[in-house]
Amino acid sequence: MKLNEQELSQLSERTLAHYDQNAEDFFIGTREHDVRQNITALLEQIQSAAPLRILDVGCGPGRDLKTFTELGHVAIGLEGSARFVEMARAYSGCEVWQQDFLNLKLPDTYFDGMFANASLFHIPSLSLPKVLGQLHASLKPDGVLFSSNPRGNNQEGWNRERYGVYYDLATWREYMQAAGFIELAHYYRPPGLPLEQQPWLASVWRKQG
Repeated sequence: MKLNEQELSQLSERTLAHYDQNAEDFFIGTREHDVRQNITALLEQIQSAAPLRILDVGCGPGRDLKTFTELGHVAIGLEGSARFVEMARAYSGCEVWQQDFLNLKLPDTYFDGMFANASLFHIPSLSLPKVLGQLHASLKPDGVLFSSNPRGNNQEGWNRERYGVYYDLATWREYMQAAGFIELAHYYRPPGLPLEQQPWLASVWRKQG
């Protein structure tokens, strides 16, 4: 897809507006989701000593920020939805940075790990290389990034009021490797089901260079 900067911004604004308008319902619907498998997949690959500095990329209302904090780590949220930022700060007590994925301003070599659970798929494919490069730069040497995205056959477009890209493993690998990441692991979720009933592709990556 060929989109100009204004069109890309409009995609992001529309998606964030949807989350702002449905923030409370989203929190109620996702607060009890069990993502311990994903959190463990990230933490077990980080080689730094605890406490770790973790960036929750697209932290939503703060569920996972709270979990990382309870595990003894320093968690910082990154979120574009203003309503989610308010909720995440109140629920987790963590620092939360309000930033659109398309306009990131992150410190260099700062984080031991990044947790991108159901968030990076909202980035238009045209913008994904830039965003992944910025995340890569903000990780410490040998830092680790976890991602979980709804999988598909590389379709891109609107799902009701949310923009998304639904990658297969091969294409997601191409983007991640081009950004300087080395694959450590991947798996499909929820666990214990046949592949056709596992809509989520989870993967773990180490910063190279």
